[in-house]
This record gives sequence, structure tokens and C-alpha cells, in this order.
Amino acid sequence: MLGEKLKQVVYGHQFMNLAGDNLTNVSLFEEHCENLLCDLLSLSLNRYDKVRPFEALTSHHCPCACVKELWVLLIHLLDHRSKRSLSESFWNWLNKLLKTLFEKPSEQRRPSTPAIQPKDPLGFSWWIITHIASLYQFDRHGAPDETRQMESSWNFVEELLKKSVSVQDVVLEEHLRMYLHCCLTLCDFWEPNITIVTVLWEYYSKNLNSSFSISWLPLKGLPNTSSPLSMLEMVETCCFDKQDYDLYKSRSSYTIFLCILAKVVKKAMKNNGLHPWKQVKGRIYSKFHQKRMEELTIDGLQNFFNLFLLLAAVAEIEDVTSHVLDLLHFLKPALKSSDLLWKGQAAFLLMYTQKNLDIGVLAEKFSAAFREKAKEFLVSKNDETGQRQALWSLLSIYIDGVQEVFETSHSLYPSHETLLNDGFSMLLRACQESELRTVLHFLQALLARIRNMHQQLRQELEMENVDLVVQSSLSAKERHLAAVASALWRYFFSFLKSQRMSPTVPFSQLADAAADFTLLAVDMPSTAPSELQPRPAETMIQLFGWDDITCPQVVARYLSHLLQNSMLCEALSYSGCVSFQALTIRSWIRCILQMYIKNLNLPDDLLIEINPEQTVEKEYMEQLAELTRLLFKLSEIKSIFSKAQVEYLPIPEDPKKALVQFLEAVGKTYENLQELSDKSAMVTKSLEYLGEILKYIKPYLGKNVSSAGLQLTYRMMGILVKSWAQIFATSKAQKLLFRIIDCLLLPHAVLQRETELPMPRLAAIQRNLPLYLQGMCNVCCQSQNANAYLNQLLGNVTEQYIGRFLPAPPHVLDLGQHPVLLALRNSGNGAPMSPLRKCIVQVIRKSYFECKPFVHPPRLASILAFILQLCKETSVDVSEVGLLLPGVLKCLVLVSEPQVKRLATENLQYMVKACQVGSEEEPAAQLTSVFRDFIQNYGMQYDSQTYSILETVAVLDQQVVLHLVPTLTQALKDAEQKWGLGRNIALRKAYSKLLSHLGQAGQDEIQRLENDSTWHAL
Repeated sequence: MLGEKLKQVVYGHQFMNLAGDNLTNVSLFEEHCENLLCDLLSLSLNRYDKVRPFEALTSHHCPCACVKELWVLLIHLLDHRSKRSLSESFWNWLNKLLKTLFEKPSEQRRPSTPAIQPKDPLGFSWWIITHIASLYQFDRHGAPDETRQMESSWNFVEELLKKSVSVQDVVLEEHLRMYLHCCLTLCDFWEPNITIVTVLWEYYSKNLNSSFSISWLPLKGLPNTSSPLSMLEMVETCCFDKQDYDLYKSRSSYTIFLCILAKVVKKAMKNNGLHPWKQVKGRIYSKFHQKRMEELTIDGLQNFFNLFLLLAAVAEIEDVTSHVLDLLHFLKPALKSSDLLWKGQAAFLLMYTQKNLDIGVLAEKFSAAFREKAKEFLVSKNDETGQRQALWSLLSIYIDGVQEVFETSHSLYPSHETLLNDGFSMLLRACQESELRTVLHFLQALLARIRNMHQQLRQELEMENVDLVVQSSLSAKERHLAAVASALWRYFFSFLKSQRMSPTVPFSQLADAAADFTLLAVDMPSTAPSELQPRPAETMIQLFGWDDITCPQVVARYLSHLLQNSMLCEALSYSGCVSFQALTIRSWIRCILQMYIKNLNLPDDLLIEINPEQTVEKEYMEQLAELTRLLFKLSEIKSIFSKAQVEYLPIPEDPKKALVQFLEAVGKTYENLQELSDKSAMVTKSLEYLGEILKYIKPYLGKNVSSAGLQLTYRMMGILVKSWAQIFATSKAQKLLFRIIDCLLLPHAVLQRETELPMPRLAAIQRNLPLYLQGMCNVCCQSQNANAYLNQLLGNVTEQYIGRFLPAPPHVLDLGQHPVLLALRNSGNGAPMSPLRKCIVQVIRKSYFECKPFVHPPRLASILAFILQLCKETSVDVSEVGLLLPGVLKCLVLVSEPQVKRLATENLQYMVKACQVGSEEEPAAQLTSVFRDFIQNYGMQYDSQTYSILETVAVLDQQVVLHLVPTLTQALKDAEQKWGLGRNIALRKAYSKLLSHLGQAGQDEIQRLENDSTWHAL
């Protein structure tokens, strides 16, 4: 068929060549052209029936390349003829045929025309026109030609558009999207046309409250109302020169209309200046008045903002914004307190910022509204209804919007300060934890932005060859920046300061914000409030880093931030006004010692089976590890480890191990010093490291008990006492030692018989007591002057805890882990422990052997086992035997309990052997004296027990007993004389048995007793 038609066209062309341009019979050509167009449209219609609306622009109308070429040739032919003669152009031909699609068959004027009856003539017309318009880009050879002028057919398109939005017909959103997408594509190809904007606006102005949604096709991506920034992004998308083919699914028809509006206005203004904009503005503005604004729903308000944001983006932003602010006064009360209203205002604020315009008018109105809502929020602090949540929703919109304004502003102006008012002070007081997170995140973002802008300004001011005008401009910007910084100090700092002790805000954010303020004080000290002057940075560190009342979690994170800033650390270390490094070390010690304080409110039995490390928040442990790592880079720490002759500076992952290493290094450093002045300075510095250390551990010693906290406290303080013995021996540090002993080992509950320490605390003391005893012994030996009070303390501690940790029967021999014995056993480094041994001996003698009434046998067995263990593990000298042996002998005489007798006998044997070693095979005079006193005290009343005891001694050392023979003989005579009954045969027999163990000297004494005439007389 096409071939036949083309033959006719060729024939007509040949006929024209013969007849010339004055061909009068044009009907043949027109008929063939019309038939050809109808055939091409029929082919396209066959394809259109299979096209879904969202595929309209991606599904081409040509079944093959040859048909496309035929369209192109036909376009060139008809347009060429229209220029050379009075014949119609291609678009006229096509439009004429397309118009017939809308006629009923009975109304068609030319029956000879092939019938084309599409099911959707309107959609088909949009589709075919859009695709054919794109063919104007090709020359007659089918090659793309960008210089070729695109002929338009706006008149017909305007008619199509009016049909598409006709009020008489039901306009379906799914159809309208396709029509407008085609129209948008035509706007891309053709010159701008204000009429189509007018036609579309007439429709949308009447349907502004519609959501323009398709129930079965949700829009892709986030809704336009999600945030002010997303509203701007949507507007920016509408202004793109090239639009996505997926607009049908991603945008409503109203949004596509905005794309058309943006494209037409931009093109028209480019060609004809402001006149087209004034036309459009007049049409749009005229539709908004008080009644129309009062009729707006939430969807209508959203469409209103989208429209005016787009107008502001493409035309006169000040004029548009001013008009919007005037119109918003007419909204009904429900919308005046809606989230969307605040988002829209924030979006205009952001647009002003992006265009680097003064935000003064917008900022003043918006910030005033924020202040009012913040006041309402504070009043409704305890409100459980939805009002509080509604208020917070508005306030968070303002916060996010202001943050975005500051982050996108190239420079700050006085109007930026307007956005920060006392509403924030009220807001902070009313916020709960989740809300505080949002506000503090906002604060941190602003502080970071201000510091960044300040650094850029300083770099620009320090550049060479800066002329006076530029310098003046930069100085003005710096003043504006300082004003904003002062506003942040004014409205936020007081709240942060009040949160140091018991924060309701998350520790991490409080510390981060405080660190940011500190760095701001370093960069811009003059902006800080008067209470922090004249050295605001140091005062801030004092408040949040060194003050003992600040939460350790805050301190650890805060100091980590500062220590990461090497320039700041170096400047403060050498400023000369504060001991920056020493005070930072002190805070580090406090943070470690107080790591379990948060668990004090938990029942201790809940934590028994839990690893102590697990009771500390993972975040805090990681923060302590990070602080430790940074701290060990300080020059003061490195110097201490160097002077302590530690070859490699440790980098322990466990902060507690790090603290132990540090305390030991300080002690070694002091021991290695030679000059008296250096030692004195080191003592001062060491005490500065500790500060009020007893205050740090005081919470653990109260009614609320933490086993892990007590173990940590007693271990660290014990290591301190032991490793700093030489330091505590000085007069400067001795008072602290006394306070440590009184507080930890001799509290009031220990000294009172009716009260007792909690078991977790006793367990901590038992485990760590050796460290204290060893340290106190070392102090006693190091002290230049005999310190009676320190020896008294050592005696008191020994007296209190020897008995407390004695095993109960029947496990009296289980003394291997007794802390007092462990102190003697594990003293290490050849440390002199004689003061402790003396105290032990004195305590046992006074508290167990000389007390009245005599100690109960089970308790006596425990102390005898303790003495026996003491004799086995240490070298007991003769003088100590002289103090302990009388008590042991007393037990043998007075107590009949088998276990006591056995233990007392073993003690007697060990003591006699010890005296043998000490006297170099000669009987010790003191030992002899003890037995002599024993015989005088108990020999007459407990004669048989006395002889039995001495038999045991004779087996071990005859010489000792031989020296006692005169005393024993005299005692025997005195006893017989006292009783007045003559010879006591039983007593003499027992005595003779004892003498029989003494060899010849014993036999001689027996013979002398037999031969003594004195006894015969009696």
C-alpha cells in the first residue's frame, strides 16, 4: 500500500516538474499526503494501544527505522512546500487529522479519508505529537541536527490542554500525569508559551486542596513534607533543565505542572526579561485572597508552599516571600500551628541562605514564634497529653532549619544572631533525654561551624596584600561571628554547667558540647561570659575536666577531646598559670577509681556472678582506655617512667593496670632521686596527682555497697601505700597516709564492738591488707624520726585484723591466706618487716595471752595455729620468743582441750628450736628466764603439768632444763614445806622422771635429793 502511494507521490512530483510551480491541480498531492499521514497514524495507533501511561515517553511510535525516516522526510517535504507556496505546513496537516479523532463518524467531513478511531484520542494525540516533535531534530538525511529550528504547534497543544483539564469531564490523575509529562517534553523542544501555564493554573487553582495521588501507585521516595530541606530539593528538581522519564511514578501531576511553570518562566524571562514573569505573577497572585487562604487544607497548604517556593526559586524571591508572609496571616487557626507551616517558613529561610541573601525579616518572625512555643513547652513540661509532643514537633523543625541555615551560610550576618534567643534556655530546661540529644546535636553543629568559619576568616586576614576594603569586610564578618558565638554562650552554657554533677543529658553529648565550648574559648576568648574571664579556656577545663564534682563519665570523654588537640595541650602545659598535666593526671586517677560508682544503687547480690568489668558501661571503659592512651603521651608521664628507669613506656589496654604502673613508677622515681630539693618537689607533685583522693573513694564506703568498687578502692590505695612508702615517710605526705589508714582500715565500725563492717568490705580488706601492712612497715623503717603514732596505727591495724581473719574451727590450720601472714611472706625486695612482727607479737600477747578472762579454747586454738604458722614462715628471734612463750606455756597448763594442747606443744617445740639456732648451741638467757618465771608461777600449783612440759623441752634441749634444775629443786622443797606433810612421793617421782632425761647431771640431782638430810627431818 505504501509503495502504491509513493508511486503516486513520485508521479505527482514528476508532473510538477513538467508543469512548474503553477500546478493548479493540487488535490492529487493533498490526497496522497493525507492518505500517507493516515496510514502512518494508523501504524502508530496500533503501537499506542499497547502503551501504558507511565511508558508514554519511552515507547516510540515508529515500528521500525524506515517508518521513522518516512516521518522525517514527510516533515521536510511539507514544511519545504509551505515555505515555497501557500500550502500548509506539516503541523497543520497533522493537527487537522488529529482533530478528526475527536469527531464522531457522522460529523466527519470527508468520507474518503481512512477511518482512524482510537479508544483514547486525547492520550494518543499527546503521545504522537510529543514523539513527532522530537523528529524535528533530524535533517532530511536522518542525521541529528542541533542547529535546526524546532517548529512548534502550540495552538493545537493549547486545545489539547484545555480538553485535558476540562471541568465538564472527570479528570483522572493517572491520565493527567501522562498529558502533562508530554506537555513538559514539548516545552523542552519549543519556545516558551505563557498560555499553557495560564490554562493549567486555572485548573490547579480550583483543585489546590487535592492530593493528586493515585491509590494504586504510591509516589516513590520521601513525601514532600518530610523536611524543609526536602521541600527545597523538590523545588530544585522541578527547575532542572532535563527531567527524569520516571516522573509519572515519582511525581504528581501538580508537581509536573510546577516543572512546566519553572521551564516556561525561565525560558520566557531569558528571552523577554521580566514581562512574562509579571504576567504569570499576576495570574497566580490573583487567585489567593483571604477567603481562599481560609479554605486551604493541609494538602492545599503543601501545594501552596511548593508553588511559591518554585516561584521564589525562578523569579523575584523577595517579592514572593513578602507576599507569602502576608498570605499566611489569613490561614485558619488549625493550620497556623501545623508542622507544615513551620516547615514552609524554614524552607524559605533556607532558600534565602542558599542565595546568600539577608534573612532578617524571616528570622525575626520565625524566631519570635519559636520563643513563644518554647515557653509553652516549658509550661507543659509535665503534660502527659499530646500537646507536648505537638509542640516538640514544631520546635524540632525550627532547630533543624536553623542548623541547616548555619551550615549552608557562606558568612554570618546580624540576622543570624536573631535566630538564637532565650527560647533555647527555656527549651533546655523542659527537654527529656531524647529531646536533649537533638538540641545538643544542634549546639555541637553550630559550634563546629562557627569555629570553622573563624579559622577561615583568620587565614584570610593573615594573608599578605589584603586591601583595606577587603580587610574591613572581613573584620565585619568576624564581629558578626563573635556575636553569634556570644549568643551560644548566653543561651546554652549555663545549662551545660548545671548538668556537670548529675546530668539528665547523655554523658557523651554533654562532654562533647563542653569540649566544643572550650575550643571556642581558645579561638574566640572574648566571646565567653564574664564568669569565665580572664582565662576562659582554663576555667572551662577546671569546670569540666578537673572539678571533683563533675561526673567521671563526662570528665573522661571531655579530657580525651582536649588531649587529642596537641596544640592546646602544649599551650596549656607551658602557660605557667596552671599545672595542666598534673591536674589532668589527677582527674584520670579519679575517673578510674570511680568507675563503679554508677552501680552503687544496684543490689550487690545482682552483681555477684558478673565480671566486674561487665558492670561498667562498655562505652565508659572504652573511653577510659582512650583517655589512658592519650594521657601516656604527655611529657610529664614519659618523664616519670624514664626517671623510674622503665625502658619501654607501657600502653596498657586496661586502665587499672595503667594506674598501677603509674603509681609504682612515681614511687621508683622518688627512690632514684638524690638531691633533697628534687625529692621535696617530687613529694609536692605526687600529692598534686592525688588531690582529695579520699573524696573520690568515699561513695564506696557508705551504706550502698559495690563489691567491685571496694575491691578496686582497696587494691589501688594499697598499691599507693606500698609503692609510695618513701614519699609517705616525709612530713608533707604523712598526714595523708594517716587519713588513708583511718578511713580504710580503722573506720568507726571496726573500733566499735557492737558494729561490724559489711562482708564485701571485709573481703576487700582481707584481699589487700598485705599491701597496707608492707607499706606501713616500709614507712616506719624509712622515717628519719621514730613516729609513735604510725607505730600505734600499725599495731591497731594488726590487732583488728589478726583475729577477724582467723579461720573458725575445725579449720584452724587453714592459715595460708591470712593477710597478716601474707604481708610477711610476700614482702619482696628485702623490705624490712620487723615492725610488723613486733606488732604481731605484742598484739597476740596483749589480746590473747594476758587478757582476763582467758580466751575461749576454740579461739585459742586459732591463735596458736597462727603463732605456729608465724614461727614456720619467719625467723622468730629470741626476744619475740620471750614474749610469746609465756602465753604458750600458760595454754599448756591451763587448757585441757586436746587441739589447744597439741598446737601449744608444737609452738613450744618450734620456739625452743628457734632459740637453739639463735644462741649458737648455748641456752638463751631469755629463754631460761621465761621457764624460770613459769616454774615460779605455776610450778607449785600445776606441778605435774610443769614437769611434763619440761620433759618435752628436755628432749629438745637438755641445757635449758639443766639451767632450771636449781629452780625446780627449790620449788619442790618449797611445795613440800608449804604443805607440811614431808616428802611428796608422787611429786618427787614426777620430778625424778624429768631429771632422768638430763643424763648424768640429772642422776646426780636425783641422788642429792635422796641424800638431803633436810627432808628426813621433815
